[in-house]
Amino acid sequence: MEYSSKVMDHFTNPRNVGEIEDANAVGQVGNLKCGDIMKIYMKIEDDVIKDISFKTFGCGAAIATSSMATEMVKGKTIKEALQLTNSAVVEALEGLPPAKVHCSVLAEEAIKAALANYYKEQGIDPTPIIGCTGNCEHCHNHD
Repeated sequence: MEYSSKVMDHFTNPRNVGEIEDANAVGQVGNLKCGDIMKIYMKIEDDVIKDISFKTFGCGAAIATSSMATEMVKGKTIKEALQLTNSAVVEALEGLPPAKVHCSVLAEEAIKAALANYYKEQGIDPTPIIGCTGNCEHCHNHD
C-alpha cells in the first residue's frame, strides 16, 4: 500500500493528540469489529472551535485522517466545521489508498459526533443541524 508523504507525516507526527480535560464537546465513532475507534475532544467558545484533540485506536491511515481533520477545523466556526467532508480530508492528505478511504469517513463522522454532543449538552436536538451522524446513540433514528 502506497501512502503519500502527507499521510506519513500526519501518522508519524500527529497533531492535536490527547484529551482535553475541560472539553465541552466529545464524540466517538467506530467499533472494535472494524478495528478503528476515533474519539474527538473540542473546546468550543462563541461557536468557534478554540481547541481540538483526538485519541484514535487504529491503523496509520486512521491516525493520519484524525490528525488532518482536527487541523482542518481548529479555529473554525461550528458552521465551517460542519462543511468538512471525508473527500476534503483525503485531498488534504494528497490521497489515500481505496482500502483506507473509510478512515476519512470515520474522521468526518467523529467531528460531527462531537458537534452533536455539544448541541445535546446545550439542550438542542442536533439532528436538524448536523443530520444523521450514523452514531445511533445521538439520534436513536436507527434500529
